[in-house]
Amino acid sequence: QVQVVESGGGLVQPGGSLRLSCTVSGSIYDIYSMGWYRQAPGKQREPVAQITSKDSTYADSVKGRFTISRESANDTVWTVYLQMNNLEPEDTAVYVCNVDFTGLGYEEYEYWGQGTQVTVSS
Repeated sequence: QVQVVESGGGLVQPGGSLRLSCTVSGSIYDIYSMGWYRQAPGKQREPVAQITSKDSTYADSVKGRFTISRESANDTVWTVYLQMNNLEPEDTAVYVCNVDFTGLGYEEYEYWGQGTQVTVSS
């Protein structure tokens, strides 16, 4: 089994900052990529940022404002962070963690978190 637990959402004023965290643990051999998607009311889910062992990518709308990073504890627990600065009302959405990994039997999986609400409003 694999657990994906997110935290860090909330209400912030425009120009403010938030940091999201997503911790992944369980029957994992290796993680290929971790990332964040978001879905605003009435809109489709869109990718925000993704990180692998080689590089990270960002949506054009968040470049220069958001930073993704990840760390591992003994290759048994992985955490991905999304530091969000200079937040805008357009960033309001449910942010969902995504992870692509190889299981202990070398099969490939994609898991999603439950989502965390980010609201940017004065």
